[in-house]
Amino acid sequence: MSTISKDNFDFLTQLKKNNNRDWFNDNKDIYIEQHQNTIEFADQVLIELIKHDTIETPTGKKSLYRIYRDVRFGKDKSPYKSHWAGGFKRASKQLRGGYYFHIEKGNSMVGGGFWSPDKDDLLRIREDIAFDAEPLRKIINSKSFRDTFATLDGEQLKTCPKGFDKEHPALDLLRYKQFIISKKFTDKEVLSSDFANKVSETFKEMRPFFDYMSESVTTDANGASLF
Repeated sequence: MSTISKDNFDFLTQLKKNNNRDWFNDNKDIYIEQHQNTIEFADQVLIELIKHDTIETPTGKKSLYRIYRDVRFGKDKSPYKSHWAGGFKRASKQLRGGYYFHIEKGNSMVGGGFWSPDKDDLLRIREDIAFDAEPLRKIINSKSFRDTFATLDGEQLKTCPKGFDKEHPALDLLRYKQFIISKKFTDKEVLSSDFANKVSETFKEMRPFFDYMSESVTTDANGASLF
C-alpha cells in the first residue's frame, strides 16, 4: 500500500522554512519525487474509496491541488503551499458532497461536506431542516459521527436566516451557511502503512451525512427528483 514517506514530510518542512523560488528551483528534483509519492498515496486512497462510493475524479493525480499559491490578492506573498491537498468529487448530480485531504506535518486532516453551497441548495437544505430536523440531528448525534468527527462545523449566521422563524427549535442548524465535517490525524498515523485505508474509512463515515444532504438538494418538497 502506498504511504506518505518521512522524506515527504521533511520536504514540506524545508519548503516552509525556505518558501522562495530560488530554493524551490534548486530542490525541484526533490519536489518531483515527493509529488509523485503523494500521487501514489492519492491513487491508493481512490482505490479504497471507489469500493464504497461512486467517484468522478479519475486518478489520484487529478485529485491533487497545485502547490503554487495564488498571491494576487492576499498579503502573504509566499509562492508555495507548505502542504499537499486534494479532493475527490462524487459522480452524478444526485451524489453531492466532496471529499478532501490535507497533508502537513503537525496539521494533517481529512474532511468533506458543502463548503460553499449555492443559494438554491442552501435554501433546500434549510427548508428540509425547518420541516423536520430530526433526521439530521440523528446523524450528527450518532456515536459513529461523534467518535469520528466530533461535531458539525462551518460558518454560521449570527441571526436567523431570512424567511425562517426566529423561534424555530432548529435555529442552531438553520444558521449554518456551510456544512463541513473533518477529522485530524497525527504525524505517526499519516506515516503509517495503512493511512490510505484510514482516510477511506473516514470518508465512508461521511456517507450518512452526504446521503441526507444529497436528498435535500436533489429533490423538491414532495420528494420528487429535480433531475
